[in-house]
Amino acid sequence: MGKRTRIINDPSELVPFLRIFGSRTHKNVFDALSKKWMTEEDLEEFMGSDVSKSIRILKTGGLIESQWRMPEPGKTPAMEYHTSYSKVQTNFQCSFEDMSDIVMLSFKPYEDFKESIEQLETLVSEGNQSMSNLVRAFNQSPLYIRALARRSDKLTVMGQRVKMNEDVK
Repeated sequence: MGKRTRIINDPSELVPFLRIFGSRTHKNVFDALSKKWMTEEDLEEFMGSDVSKSIRILKTGGLIESQWRMPEPGKTPAMEYHTSYSKVQTNFQCSFEDMSDIVMLSFKPYEDFKESIEQLETLVSEGNQSMSNLVRAFNQSPLYIRALARRSDKLTVMGQRVKMNEDVK
């Protein structure tokens, strides 16, 4: 694995990282992918369990890269994965209130935020993508809205906009 460093300037980017490294299964998948390129099938065989959720969360956090594995003649290609970074550097400052929201959004069950996440997804899919408009609609801080969006599999934070993922509509 390369010696690339992931730089985190926005505290809301911690949400997927805390979810990944707060779970033994996701952490073990990350560790396995840091050693070599593996397909989802290879990972499931190695782990002895379903790893699709771990791969999805690692993709959301931007921690894995993928490529097509060349198959043997007559077989179909398979997507294989490997970790993108070996180090992390953080450079941000926020209030304890914002940090507590980030930790809460990271570790509480999805069902506790399901209604808010679905409301955010609905607003964004209807075209309300501006952070300032979403802040007014939810009466929450921009950091809370970004953290909530990062908890969703359907949303992507891009600067001062929240957009629907292109692969999930």
